[in-house]
Amino acid sequence: MKKELALKLKVKADEIAKNFSRTDREFNFSKETFEVNSIKPLSETTAYIEFRKSSGKIGIAFCYWINMAGGQWRYFFPTYDHAVGAERLRDVLYDVESRNFPLNFKEEN
Repeated sequence: MKKELALKLKVKADEIAKNFSRTDREFNFSKETFEVNSIKPLSETTAYIEFRKSSGKIGIAFCYWINMAGGQWRYFFPTYDHAVGAERLRDVLYDVESRNFPLNFKEEN
């Protein structure tokens, strides 16, 4: 991961922790606070952030870089269902690439 993206990811991680630590946040019934425990890159433009909650539990946010309007990190807190969908998406992307690849050699009229 490029240094510029890593630095922006650290800022986003701290922002997420601050926002989710608000005791008046919707669905924060137990008044938990979040602290960044670690940030782990998964690829050049994806990573996950591990948060330590005041309850002692761990939460993770999946982060992905969107290269628009100067670029920005987006995130969500994944579930097992998201992981299953992402595994299936890999096969779809392979199929699309396999069908698109021959079009690179098609002569234009």
